[in-house]
Amino acid sequence: MKDQGRSTRKRTGGRLKPLRKKKKHELGRQPTETQVGEPRFRTTDARGRNAKIRALTTDAANVTTGDETVSATIQDVLENGANPNYARRNIITKGAVIVTTEGKARVTSRPGQTGQVNAVLVDDE
Repeated sequence: MKDQGRSTRKRTGGRLKPLRKKKKHELGRQPTETQVGEPRFRTTDARGRNAKIRALTTDAANVTTGDETVSATIQDVLENGANPNYARRNIITKGAVIVTTEGKARVTSRPGQTGQVNAVLVDDE
């Protein structure tokens, strides 16, 4: 998420001039909208000597049922609380409900940040 900085207006409604440009640590990037499909990844530099592996597309999920974790294939995105259009476009974010070979599951990881999809099975009600 981009750092928005301070307001461009005063309390009185007048305009404020920018003090300076953004510093390196204040910059942000466009979100990685991970989709369902053939696995594709991109590595980006992160702060310090770290790197982030962003999942551009993926079809594998680590689904946890109680105390057991199995690898499952993602078939579809059922709903996504972040944005209703994401479900139509098969975009996976944290909190999205996906349909896997193991059943319905809620995503607990951030695929655009970590490069993997971890999920917990959801009870069918």
